[in-house]
Amino acid sequence: MAVRRHAIVGLGSRAQLFARALAASPRAELAAFCDHNETRMRVHNEWLGTEIPGYRPADFTVMLAKERIDVVVVCTPDHTHAEYVVAALEAGCDVVTEKPMTTDVEGARRILAARRETGRSVRVAFNYRYNPVHRRVRELLAGGAIGAIGSVEFSWLLDTAHGADYFRRWHRDKANSGGLLVHKSGHHFDLVNWWLGSDPETVFALGRLFFYGDENGRRHRTAGDRFALDLDASPKLRALYRDAEREDGYVRNQDVFAPDVTIEDDLSVLVRHRGGAVLNYHLHAYSPREGYRVAFSGSEGRLELDVRENEYASGAEPVPKRGRARLTLQRLWSPSEVVLDQELGEGHGGGDERMLAELLGDAEPDALGCAADHDAGLQALLTGLAANRSLVTGRAVSVDELLGEIGEPA
Repeated sequence: MAVRRHAIVGLGSRAQLFARALAASPRAELAAFCDHNETRMRVHNEWLGTEIPGYRPADFTVMLAKERIDVVVVCTPDHTHAEYVVAALEAGCDVVTEKPMTTDVEGARRILAARRETGRSVRVAFNYRYNPVHRRVRELLAGGAIGAIGSVEFSWLLDTAHGADYFRRWHRDKANSGGLLVHKSGHHFDLVNWWLGSDPETVFALGRLFFYGDENGRRHRTAGDRFALDLDASPKLRALYRDAEREDGYVRNQDVFAPDVTIEDDLSVLVRHRGGAVLNYHLHAYSPREGYRVAFSGSEGRLELDVRENEYASGAEPVPKRGRARLTLQRLWSPSEVVLDQELGEGHGGGDERMLAELLGDAEPDALGCAADHDAGLQALLTGLAANRSLVTGRAVSVDELLGEIGEPA
């Protein structure tokens, strides 16, 4: 296989994962950076010990041609994904984009149209699919361990370190991120779609800003932001953000109790899938601990996954994120069986490393279909967009309604 030349656009924290993998891969070459902040591009070169050429966003298409780019890796803020994905496709490049694929109907329409017209590929970095525990769930369900699936219960807890971080950064403005239902829950909606082998059909949601934001800060009688992040305590965050503030004015550590927070922190979603199963989902962004629980009820039994990623967040020092997972299977009229009880790997439960190996061509395609294409990105996005519309309208939203607006067949 020929070595493919890659460019990364968006040099924030997440880009480091791709940059290191590309620099180490025998089948890929990191050929260019693109970011509006020179400091961040310089820092990534220092970390890698390289002199990768850097370009400003205004010169994005110039970069693609001059550096003979084959693949673009998009790590920019969510609301800009469509802009770079479409430009890369039209320049003849394949694309790997961080989730979500985009944040709105118009972005989805543009990406899908460009993909059809160019014949190039779009892959979405849904790393949770590659987590070995999630792969085991997929194997069991696909193998009929509990028969036909009737319902899924999925509860995700973000603690007051991780959860609060979405309210410090650009994500706090729904215009930038689509809110947590698009940015964060997109991971979870994709997992359910993949586990079930089914797409969403109808979505209903309830949610509110309960803990963070100006009014809630006053209600908690919180003096200032006790969840403030010490950027200077982390060499990585200091280099990427504190030292780069003077160039673009972006403040990485904003007040989670400020009045300009426009996303929700407590969300419930019901999703009926086309295969008939119903998902009951909840996201809680201010928990004292971090983890998640998923339970599948089937015609022949029940499968339960319980993941505890940490026991508490003090707000004073980093809490180890190496959690533990327990997967239990119980068939009807039979005792329960512990399928696995193990420590989680690093990087999204060990998913990051496996995902990168496949995306960069350093591993064979996964037999379980872990690779996520444009359609997987679309289906996860549709659940989040339908849920956001339901929050506003108070009604159940048909996914076909959104597909019609995008111009895709139901």
